[in-house]
Amino acid sequence: GQAPSMSKLGSPEWENKKTRAKKQVKDIAKDLIELYAKRRGAPGFAFSRDSVLQVELESSFIYEDTPDQALATSDVKSDMEKSYPMDRLVCGDVGFGKTEVAIRAAFKAVNDRKQVAVLVPTTILAMQHYQTFKERLENFPVKVDFINRFRTTKQVKEIVEKVKSGEIDILVGTHKIVNKDIQFKDLGLLVIDEEQKFGVKVKDQLKNLRVNVDVLTLTATPIPRTLHFSLMGARDLSVIATPPPNRQPVTTEVQTFQEEVIRDAVAYELRRGGQVFFVHNRVGEIDSIANLIMKLVPEARVVGAHGQMDGKKLEQVMVDFINHEYDVLVSTNIIESGLDIANANTIIINRAHMFGLSDLHQMRGRVGRSNKKAFCYLLTPPMSGLTPESRKRLQTLEEFSDLGDGFKVAMKDLDIRGAGNLLGAEQSGFITDLGFEMYHKILDEAVQELKENEFAALFETDLKEKVKVLVQDCTIETDLELLIPEEYVSNISERLGLYSKLDSIKNEEELNKFATMLEDRFGPVPEAVVDLMETVRLRWKAEKLGIEKLVLKNKQMKCYLLPASRDDFYSSPVFQQIMQFAQLNSRYFKIKEHKNRLILTVSDVSDISMAQKWLKEMLAS
Repeated sequence: GQAPSMSKLGSPEWENKKTRAKKQVKDIAKDLIELYAKRRGAPGFAFSRDSVLQVELESSFIYEDTPDQALATSDVKSDMEKSYPMDRLVCGDVGFGKTEVAIRAAFKAVNDRKQVAVLVPTTILAMQHYQTFKERLENFPVKVDFINRFRTTKQVKEIVEKVKSGEIDILVGTHKIVNKDIQFKDLGLLVIDEEQKFGVKVKDQLKNLRVNVDVLTLTATPIPRTLHFSLMGARDLSVIATPPPNRQPVTTEVQTFQEEVIRDAVAYELRRGGQVFFVHNRVGEIDSIANLIMKLVPEARVVGAHGQMDGKKLEQVMVDFINHEYDVLVSTNIIESGLDIANANTIIINRAHMFGLSDLHQMRGRVGRSNKKAFCYLLTPPMSGLTPESRKRLQTLEEFSDLGDGFKVAMKDLDIRGAGNLLGAEQSGFITDLGFEMYHKILDEAVQELKENEFAALFETDLKEKVKVLVQDCTIETDLELLIPEEYVSNISERLGLYSKLDSIKNEEELNKFATMLEDRFGPVPEAVVDLMETVRLRWKAEKLGIEKLVLKNKQMKCYLLPASRDDFYSSPVFQQIMQFAQLNSRYFKIKEHKNRLILTVSDVSDISMAQKWLKEMLAS
């Protein structure tokens, strides 16, 4: 968007911006945490521990769980066993095994005689999920059914009756599931697939459904708001980032619309026995595109599909395509969500510039779901005629084609569209003023402060487990040489990347890995870099002691403690520790007050290791 405004060095303008943003962010975060508190306080159903049947179901999965998939499963199950309702988001890229996590959670609920509702955005996906759940659970005493617009009035009536009487254990369906007519006998779990596809009205109906029901949300490209609620801790988050073994990234190419490109792509896929999706989002032109493909590749068996077809016919077309009775499926973007056809490994998306980033990423995820190399062709008019936003979207998709890049696509989407309405219209200006990174830090600080003060009782166990860090970010100024020398890492962007990575490291194990990586890639680590890494350790200690700024110059260390307004710090045992230690070592330590904060000056500090030694002793005293 627009160029950011610069704040003058030495002026209070930047601090004022941060303080203003923090106050408003705190108000918004407070509402969110209150909502979270309501859920925590609501009486939920504590599901029992895993049964023998549960173990049997999980061991019958034909693939080996990836580490992230196993962790997400155990997180979901332990949430279900708690006495308050679960609200967990499982974020994993397309084809990374989110559905399997949902099946296990659903089975756990059914084992305790509870019903499960699986809410999906499209008619086709309801059908596909029904098949998947049915196949995975066919050897177990579980009754699965689905409801969508393909079902006749008579069938819907029967399903409604069976749900009410408790005959159906798992019901998969589109937004019809949240209608008032459907009343569950005893609903225990709600699974929402791709939450961003539902409108405000459906979400409001969901709120009534989910007060004391466990909720599991699955998404590949979370909308910024969903992602943020989770990053803030207003709902729990599991990320599945490890791809299944032998999975290969989808080769993505942007091409102008040419018959030769279509012919070659389709013919190549047919030669290796695969199938092709051709997405064209104009219902009236589906037949003419199908005829064009038949003309270009006469041996191809082509079929068309779109949402306005008769339900039975569409269902039959999809089943025939899954059974490889056709080679090419020409359809609108109804195939976007969740279709899992391992043999389809080429997708051609016509007029790709007309789709959003999340849609394109989802459609690309329909191919490459086996160990075969897959291809995605984005057909557009000549690039010169496209808007800058469209060009950026297509370039993003070409750039982020690795496995697990859905998260990056979501963040890039945020970047392209602007982060206007992140948690509501109230603070669209903050990001322009402060930048996304700083906004993130302020958000985290605000949430942490609320957790520690106003909502301490609610987060008691979390706070006990977590080592309390009084300061989120301590600034260190020094006249010592702390840098990655140019002769050690010559590429400037590489150096900046390393600085950024070092800045985000939060524990000893990560720091040791970073040091080993430097040595492997660039050779023996120079003294200046060793000192730089020691500064990171120094910063961790300073943060635990409530030091916001540490100046190390002229063999003197000045520690700027938190401002006088932070009562929690001045009444804490840490502050008593600092005072006692300073009195015991009064030969080196001096304390003075300046602009409403205490400054601790330590003399005779010649290097980083000496500074570390003093802070370490202060922490241990």
